[in-house]
Amino acid sequence: MNGRAQPLFQLDEEVVMAKKPADARRKLVEFDAETWQALDLLARESMKTVQELADEAFRDLLHKYGRPTDLKAALRQSARSSAPRASSHARRGRRS
Repeated sequence: MNGRAQPLFQLDEEVVMAKKPADARRKLVEFDAETWQALDLLARESMKTVQELADEAFRDLLHKYGRPTDLKAALRQSARSSAPRASSHARRGRRS
């Protein structure tokens, strides 16, 4: 041996980070200590990052308020709101 202690095991950890989209925006968000501890524990237990939890939470929030979460949904919503609607008088007139 070379006189140096040999480790009992070797950790070959590769840190894999999600690629940040080119158009990603950053925002500093502040949490109180209890909320941060709860989020950190949830992230660890669910094997997700806090960023993944935040992405999920914001998608759910947008859904709750009927807001589109991506371009495709925004275009669909826009097309629905700008489509011509038949007036209630026109529909009543067709009855026999």
